[in-house]
Parts: sequence; C-alpha cells; structure tokens
Amino acid sequence: MNTPSATAAAPRISDAELAAMQRRADPLADQTLSDILGEWPAGDAALDAAQWRRLETVNRLIGEWTDNATLQGWQARGDGVDASLARALDHYVQAAQALPPWADARKIERAEHLFMEHGALSCILLFCASLPECYVIPDLASVLHTSGQLEQNAEYRIRSTAAMIFPVMLHGGLGPRGAGVAQVLKVRLIHATIRNLILHGSPQAAMQQLLAGGDGKIPALARQPRGGRQAMYQAFFARGWDLGSDGLPCNQEEQAYTLLTFSYVFLRSLRRLGIGLPPADEEAYLHAWNVVGHVLGIDRALMVETMSEGHALMDRMQARGRAEPVTPDPRPGLGRALMQTMENALPWTIVKPFPQLMTRTLCGAATANDLGLTQPMPWPSALLFRAVLLLARALDAVARLVMPRFSIVRMLTRALGYHFMSRVLMSQTRPLQLPTELLHQVDAVVHSWSDDPHAPAWLNRLEDRLTTRGSWNPRLASQAPAAPTAPAQQTA
Repeated sequence: MNTPSATAAAPRISDAELAAMQRRADPLADQTLSDILGEWPAGDAALDAAQWRRLETVNRLIGEWTDNATLQGWQARGDGVDASLARALDHYVQAAQALPPWADARKIERAEHLFMEHGALSCILLFCASLPECYVIPDLASVLHTSGQLEQNAEYRIRSTAAMIFPVMLHGGLGPRGAGVAQVLKVRLIHATIRNLILHGSPQAAMQQLLAGGDGKIPALARQPRGGRQAMYQAFFARGWDLGSDGLPCNQEEQAYTLLTFSYVFLRSLRRLGIGLPPADEEAYLHAWNVVGHVLGIDRALMVETMSEGHALMDRMQARGRAEPVTPDPRPGLGRALMQTMENALPWTIVKPFPQLMTRTLCGAATANDLGLTQPMPWPSALLFRAVLLLARALDAVARLVMPRFSIVRMLTRALGYHFMSRVLMSQTRPLQLPTELLHQVDAVVHSWSDDPHAPAWLNRLEDRLTTRGSWNPRLASQAPAAPTAPAQQTA
C-alpha cells in the first residue's frame, strides 16, 4: 500500500494552534447571519420567532446565485428584503467571491482535468472513501445526526454533496464563466446558519460569554420543533450544545478536515487501488481544493500542499476527534445508512456487499470500526471482491509494462460507479438541485464518461457488459434515436 509517511512532513500548524481552531469559525459568514437575524427570543418562544421568515427569504435569495457571473454586481432585492438584510447579504457576496491571490490557474485546470478523466471512478471514491472518513469525527457526525439527513434520507445528503463537487470540478468551475464559486458560497452560508441556530446567535457572542465566565451550555428546548420546510433548521435550534467541551459547531478544524476528505482522501484512494497519480498531479489537485477551501472561509494554515502533509494532518485530526467520543455514538447509524444507499444501487446480490468491502479497503480498519462496518460479509462476496481486486492489480502491473494507462481495476471501479451514479445521482425523475444550464453541463460530462479513452476497445466492450451500451446519462440515452431496423426481405 503506497501511503505517505507521517514523518515526512513537518506540521504547518502546532498542536496548540490546532486545538484553538475548534473555537474559531467564519467571521464574515457568521457576521452576515448575525446582522440578518439579530437576537433570538429566549427559550421555546424562539420556535415561533420572526427569524424563520428571514431565513426563508435568505434561502430564496441564494437560489438566485446560479453561476459565478451572477455574483458580479448581484444585489438582494424583492419581497421581505429590508435594508439590513440587503446590506449584509450584498457585503457577503462581494467580499467572499474572490479567489485568493495565490490561486494558480494552471493547477486548477489540471485538477479539473484529473477529476473528469477519472469519471465515474471519481464518484465511487468520493462515496466509498471521502464521505465515510468525513463521519469519523464525532462532533461532525453528531451535527449530521441532528439533521437526520443520513439516517432518514441518505440519498439527499449524497446528492447535496455532488451538487457542490460537480460545479467546482467542471471545466472552468472556479472561473468567471463557471458556477463553482456560487455553489460554494451557498454552502458557506449554510454552515454559518447551522452555527447560528445551534448557538442561538453568533459564535462571537457565544465565545465572549464563555470567556467571561459562562458555562458555555446552550440547553436543549423542551418543545419539539414543528414539521414543514423549517423542520431541519428548527431541529438544529432545539438540540442544545456544550461550547466548553465541544468548541464551536462547524468550526475551522472540522471544516478543514472535511476539505481533506475531498482532496487528500480521494488521492490516497487512487494510491490504494494501485492507480495513483504523479506527485505533480496530486499537488495540483490539492491546490485546487485549497482554493475551494479559501472560498469556504477556511484558514490557510489548515491547508496542505503535499500528500505527506495531508497524511500527517488528517492523522492528528482523527486522533483528536477519537479521543473524546460522543455518547450515544451516532457514527454507526450514519455508516449503515450510507452503505445501504450504495448497496441498493447495485443490481446483483453477490456484489451488494462491495461498497462496504471497498470502504474497508480504502479507509482502513480504524474508520470501519468507527462506522460500525465490522460485521462479517457473505463469504462468496468477500472472496469474489478480494480475488478480483488482487488479480486485477496483478494483471495491471504486468500490462503497464507495455501500456502505461491500462487498468482493469479502473474499469471495475468505473462499473461500480456507473450503477451508483445512474440510480442515485442521475435519476431522470430526481435531477440534482442545480440550475438548468449547469445540469445540462453535468449531463454532457456524464455522457462523455461512457467510454474510457485510455482503455483498449475490448476492455470498453467488457465494461459495457457490466454497465450499459451507449450513453451513461439516462436523460441523453432516452433521447437518442432508436437504432434502424433491418428492412424485411421481399418474397418473390
């Protein structure tokens, strides 16, 4: 297993500085929400407060951020938009949309090419490695557990993640003609909203009270939140929080850790499958996601430039998170929901355990144990998975002596990715929640993944047997003209 050594990289941030990041959040986005919502009423009365209507207005307004060009000169206008709301949201958009001065356009373009080049393989690695690792940190898992998104509707969380990743990694996604920045700014404001709801106000005010001698405890509300559109937000508001022991929700350390799951863990997974990238490509990919991290409001000191740095920082963060587990532990429930969603997408019984087996392979025993993915697998499935993976890697090693881009492992992983993508991400009845023009771009990209340009024709034909012939995009496939039928033979 080609994994970088933690001793190869000096830490960019000390242990004391890393610990302090648990009490730091995002001043720009947090101040925006504080200016918009103001002070919440005390206790259960807050569940009927006027702030909920203002949140609905904000959600409607950010729906107007369809692409990066829209952000230029955008202003908050319309029903329910008063001067204070408009001033706060306008300032946020103008201040947050700029890329950092250290952004390297060539590295970003290379990272976009790498993501798209790996096609459906990119998706399966994100959902068999990146998301599982994301749920290792107990406080992160606890917030997700509050939302109920993974236990009750795992597909929603998966599709929401894809709705950010695709716009970012599409060609030009972070540029003036892309849509990645617009999608990331929505996510950043949602993180600030969650913090404001859990803390019943701004993180700055909560920290000031703690430093002034308060106990930092936000009590859970006795009255249950109502259903409807605001149910998830009200669940955050009612849950309670211990600022002294848990730090800020969605704090700097947790956001930086999540960023690592989308960059470092993706690249580490390619290595563990035996199809790792050259160091320059890995560093370009890390760089692109660092730019995304800047737009998300993550501190530069928490970003990594190399795989060795990523390995070291992620190990430290996981060790810190595991040292203070929450009770009851929400992680096994989240792990089961994620695995079940992927299993339901696979067509053959014998391969349904493959997502769990793949997650164990890509993430390791410690993460599998955290997520409760330790139960015995049916022996035919486990034997098939291990035999196929070992045989494919052995054949790849030999074939690459004459064909450097050849990979059976890549083909098999693409096939798994196709079934997951076609049933969860590319449903004709439930398209991703993206602007129409952006959704058309995603459709075109998925269509381009239908054949692997680096594989010989016979391997693509074998892949067709495991997936489908023709377009991988169900919407485009359904629009394709039917193949002409042969004319009936005329009788004499």
